[in-house]
Amino acid sequence: MLGIPFFASLASAESESAQDPSPPLRSAFIYFPNGVWEKDWVPTTTGSDYELSPSLRPLQSVKSECLVLSGLDKKNSHGGDGHYAKTANYLTGMPVAKTTGKDISSGGVSIDQLLASHMKDQTPLPSLELGTEPVISGIDSNVGYTRLYGSHISWQTATRPVAKEINPRVVYERLFGQRINSDTETAASYRNLLDYVLEDATSVRKKLGRDDQFKMDEYLDSVRSVERQIEFASNERDRSYEPSPAEKAFAGSKPGMPTEFPEHIDVMLDLMVLAFQSDSTRVASFMFANDVSGRNFSFVDGVSGGHHELSHHENNETKIAQYQKINEWHVARFARMIEKMRAVPEGDGTLLDHSMIMFGSSFSDGNRHDPDNLPILLAGRGGGAIQPGRHLAAEGQVPLCNLYLSMLRKHGMELESFGDSNGELADL
Repeated sequence: MLGIPFFASLASAESESAQDPSPPLRSAFIYFPNGVWEKDWVPTTTGSDYELSPSLRPLQSVKSECLVLSGLDKKNSHGGDGHYAKTANYLTGMPVAKTTGKDISSGGVSIDQLLASHMKDQTPLPSLELGTEPVISGIDSNVGYTRLYGSHISWQTATRPVAKEINPRVVYERLFGQRINSDTETAASYRNLLDYVLEDATSVRKKLGRDDQFKMDEYLDSVRSVERQIEFASNERDRSYEPSPAEKAFAGSKPGMPTEFPEHIDVMLDLMVLAFQSDSTRVASFMFANDVSGRNFSFVDGVSGGHHELSHHENNETKIAQYQKINEWHVARFARMIEKMRAVPEGDGTLLDHSMIMFGSSFSDGNRHDPDNLPILLAGRGGGAIQPGRHLAAEGQVPLCNLYLSMLRKHGMELESFGDSNGELADL
């Protein structure tokens, strides 16, 4: 019922004498909507001695684990108005077909799905696609695009988006193979999955060395923590943040759906870490929210409005200040995830050391919808192939897809190009 990490203590003498397996490489692609306030995002200096900009200050504790990448462009988004031609190709880099109907196209397969196809036989789940908001259909008459484009960053083919899961309980079921009905008795058994396996876990633990015992205890604590978060989200309680009527209606109709946005974000990112930790999958994507998200961010001190509205700041200082605080909040959630991954020992390093976690948005300044100089962070060491702890500024018109090509090749995929790439990203 419960997948566990690899324990060297359980390896047979024959397998130990043959060759110790190296930890696998994982990649995740995390997206937040509506761009950033560039002046408070891009550091003023490069290299390892750079100073964190205001929006990146939450990275202080994990600065040595992250690359700040600036100067990366997405030229194939220049031809489209608004958000949709920037978001749908966030992970493809190719031109998005302008359409209001069914003839959709993201221009090609997304990098996460290409990786999933490459590694599909190595894990129970080829990939994990997560989000917090349901797919939005219909037409945005202001720009003449289907709103579907704003709900997807993962594409199996140019015309086939991959559905993302937004309910933490359902994600948990996918990871651990449980299928939960809505009746009270079964729901209660869901919340106590660990109780069913603790006897087996205790038996296995006796066979482990000291380091693996510590590793197992940490892992089971992580599972229990996620269980408690989902249980907490399922209960009615007093809340300091009042969700909108639409948020209440949607969350209330889905068992296990958090009604507060911050806890929804944290539990989904925790589930992603758990999926990597148990090797349930090695590829994941996550959308903090759909594009053109008007989510109210009043739960952040100093903010009193919707994200999309504030991103169209029109150089109004009051709006800019609130917009920047939202950027900083997103970075803080990312930093929390990185800290969790760094705390998981694995092989000769940590789970983070054997990962590449990309975090960013589909355009830079939200007021201009500019697809150049994208706000991109890359955490992890890629199994020793990446040197983090720096601000790396690309010079000239460097495609974002150069980063993707580099990541694909680090996974052992010998591709000549990906999307609109013209080579690997230098100096990673």
